[in-house]
Amino acid sequence: MGTFSKLRRSVQAFTRELTRVSPNSIVQISPSAPKIGIALGGGFARGLAHIGVLKVLEEENIPVSFVAGTSVGSVIGAAYCSGISAHELEEIAGQVRFRDFARWTISRCGFATNQRMVGFLNRILKVKTFEELQIPLAVTATDFLTGDGVVFRSGPLVDPVRASCAYPGMFLPVQIDGRLLVDGMLSHTVPTIPVKEMGADRVLAVYLRAHWCAPQGPRHIFEVIGQCFSIAQSRMSSVWQAAADQVIEPDVSTVSYDGFEHARDLIRAGEVATRAALPQLRNWLVEEQQATMERSAATSRPHQASPVGVH
Repeated sequence: MGTFSKLRRSVQAFTRELTRVSPNSIVQISPSAPKIGIALGGGFARGLAHIGVLKVLEEENIPVSFVAGTSVGSVIGAAYCSGISAHELEEIAGQVRFRDFARWTISRCGFATNQRMVGFLNRILKVKTFEELQIPLAVTATDFLTGDGVVFRSGPLVDPVRASCAYPGMFLPVQIDGRLLVDGMLSHTVPTIPVKEMGADRVLAVYLRAHWCAPQGPRHIFEVIGQCFSIAQSRMSSVWQAAADQVIEPDVSTVSYDGFEHARDLIRAGEVATRAALPQLRNWLVEEQQATMERSAATSRPHQASPVGVH
């Protein structure tokens, strides 16, 4: 009981902190900057590496115009786009555990429900709808019956994020507008195509490649399911990679899919991988600035009249 009370007080303290507007939470975008879209892939606890990516982008003043998220990427994306800074996300990540999202249940559709995400998201998100977000966001899910990808960009935030995180076999599907939806990773492992369709000039993809079980074999049925999906996703990676201008792959191989207690290591992995990609990201800004100057010079150049022949 004492542990629960301590956790509750910590969450309440973070919630009070998150209600204050952070002047550094959103990087101001220059009119000449390229519209950079970030595609955040799935990975359960390993998705905390996304925070490290966003942290470096903030520190280096790399502007973000659009975000698309799949599974845990949708959680991080929704929080960030609502106005929570990467630093604030880092503090929250140190407190998050599996029980904050899930509750074990008995159902033919899965072993757990992520209904608890409703309370968690309502506590941390600064807004309730897509329309209120500071940065445009796309959240991906998959229609369980047809296999079609579903992309949410308007309306309430919480249920689409829950649907995007409904990992098949583990979590129960989420019903929205009469459709039974499961994890977006089945249709958009890394949602580069959705963020491209939002209008991004450059797409930065964050891929969390890692096996779901140890070399000695799976510990339980969830690792069997997870490893199967991991193999399938790796085989189909060419689809989303084709729409990416830069792929960042944080090294999360040493952390298990449910290793939330390793938040600091995961965030650090995201930072290291992003810093390695900074030269390319800075080139995007330079190239766009040069293109803008050339367009401006061409517009201001006086029109040359065609010479008139003498008869």
